[in-house]
Amino acid sequence: MTQALKTELVNFQELDGGADSSRSAELARHVASLFAYTSDRCTAEQVDIYDSVLLRLISMVEVEVRSFVAEQMAGLRRGPEGTIRKLAEDEIVIAEPILRCSTVLRDADLVNIAEKKDDSHRLAIAKREVLSEAVTEVLVDRGDVHVKRQVAGNSGATFSNSTLMKLIGDSTADATIQMSLSERADLAEHHIKQLVSVACEEVRKALVKRGEIADAARLPEAADITAQRMTNEYWLARYDFETARNRVLLLAKRGMVTEATLRRFAIEDRFPESVAAFAWMVRCGVEEVSHWMVRADPEPFLIIAKASGLSSITVNSLLSIGPWRHRLTPEIRATSMRTFDRMSVGEAERRMAHWGNVMLN
Repeated sequence: MTQALKTELVNFQELDGGADSSRSAELARHVASLFAYTSDRCTAEQVDIYDSVLLRLISMVEVEVRSFVAEQMAGLRRGPEGTIRKLAEDEIVIAEPILRCSTVLRDADLVNIAEKKDDSHRLAIAKREVLSEAVTEVLVDRGDVHVKRQVAGNSGATFSNSTLMKLIGDSTADATIQMSLSERADLAEHHIKQLVSVACEEVRKALVKRGEIADAARLPEAADITAQRMTNEYWLARYDFETARNRVLLLAKRGMVTEATLRRFAIEDRFPESVAAFAWMVRCGVEEVSHWMVRADPEPFLIIAKASGLSSITVNSLLSIGPWRHRLTPEIRATSMRTFDRMSVGEAERRMAHWGNVMLN
């Protein structure tokens, strides 16, 4: 018997000697429960020992016991990787909680399972809180309509451009996928145009309503209208600015709304809080600032940020969060930063004064 299995957890010699299956089941439940209880305190060596023991035990027990072990392992932040991978490839009644919840599984594991297992496994993966581009690619490529519906409606899923375009194309035959895609906050301009062009009447109307397109008779032109008039409201509708405003007001009462706070919000991609903090700092309304920070052309924001004395580091961070993460290309961000760096505070203040005069007149 190997050194790794010489533990007080299990006497495998006894089990190999003919102990009944109920004893193996009891031990598997005991070891899984013990590890779940102590996992955060285990050393890496101890986790490896548990892994060796559990791998052997789950090969000796029936479905019900393997399901119990999977439930114990699914929610752990760290765990026996070999055991978790083996359970994830088991029949779906066992694998489902692992595939849906386990953060121990790596993207490579998920891609491998999605490629070689069936749609029941792919559907479980599609329910994860976070899906990387590599994982969504194989789910969309190999999954059935139920998998694609789940992926389309998963707000934690990220897509490459090619995968998203394929999913939009697949949605031609499924209004549920279309509706889920229409509610996503991460569609770029060309994705929205393509979706409108293939959408059924109900989804088109929803997109039109979201974009406040007044003339419904112009639906045949919806792709162009969407790109031009819908997108700002489309993006802003995804965020809870009222809650963010209240949070920032509490910080402001303590004197804690500073550029450092704003930059922290940006680094954490907390777009509503970033908008609310910036609005407080420049003494403007949250609604007005939100429109500055969603435009495909960020020039008004750059002018106000310069006039307010924000640093290049903070501005660069803000240009990469929320809707701008999707709406601004790397080239536009680079051009915007060059514009910001070349602009003087005096020039920014003059341009703001000009806006004020235009509005007064």
